[in-house]
Amino acid sequence: MTAQDPQHPMKRTWGPQPRPQIRLTDAERDEVIQVLQEAFSRGQLDEGELDERTDKAMRAKFGADLEPLVHDLGVTPGGARQTTSTGPFGGREGSAGTGAHAALSSTPAERVVAAAGHAGNYFFPVVVPLLLLLVNGKVSPYVRRQAMESLNFQLFCIITGIASVFLFWLVLPLLLTVIVALGWAVLPAIAGIAALMGRNWRYPMFFRVLKDD
Repeated sequence: MTAQDPQHPMKRTWGPQPRPQIRLTDAERDEVIQVLQEAFSRGQLDEGELDERTDKAMRAKFGADLEPLVHDLGVTPGGARQTTSTGPFGGREGSAGTGAHAALSSTPAERVVAAAGHAGNYFFPVVVPLLLLLVNGKVSPYVRRQAMESLNFQLFCIITGIASVFLFWLVLPLLLTVIVALGWAVLPAIAGIAALMGRNWRYPMFFRVLKDD
């Protein structure tokens, strides 16, 4: 047999190429941070371990960087807790999945901050939720998600309002402007109350400028 000459493509063996790794999104990092916070609340992690793993999760670039952070917490790579069998004393643990729009737990302080992000609509539109994203976005997944939602709503109202100025002679844009104005006046207050209750509030919008998943 003669050895193949690598300089001649016709004689070179072309095997399957490895698929490139896909970089993580902020939503995927938030899911792991949420799992770590829940593990801390259950006593699986102490405060130092939580801070260390949270920092690593925020700096992770690929899924392989996240898996070691949760593998010893009874969590699958997809974020769902593994179901364990019933113990001799009746102990049980269900499974619960997480996703980009899954419910996020929050502390009372985080709820107040998130509510402030919605209330900022009345005082400093765009500025307040944007500051929350910059300051707390990597610390609290709940605050990040609510600040992102508030910022999207305010951008939606501004863009819709500007568009209606150029189409003022049409009836439909005029009605839409009235609806948006009412929403601007009422919905942030409702969103603030929902945030104080720990709810994952989502504004009724036709589009979102910023994507979180």
